[in-house]
Amino acid sequence: MSSLIGRSILVSGKVQGVFYRASTLEEANKLGLKGWVKNLPAGEVFIEVFGESEAVEKLIAWCKHGPPMSKVSNVSIKEIAFREERIFEITY
Repeated sequence: MSSLIGRSILVSGKVQGVFYRASTLEEANKLGLKGWVKNLPAGEVFIEVFGESEAVEKLIAWCKHGPPMSKVSNVSIKEIAFREERIFEITY
């Protein structure tokens, strides 16, 4: 049985202006995950995701390549406490 986990994910590279947030939202919804994604001023994308460990790991694997026009150079992952979130959304 899978357990519920939380992860923060910092994605660097060419990840803004390439539909990375919208694609992350679509992928997270497909996997049944909750949380949020946003652009950071320095050009990275930051994600907090909560859900079944197997689904979270699938999203992390997806983040390493992202949508077709992105060019991911680094993905940093930190364990965070699980929180109940209602949806997965893009925040600003």
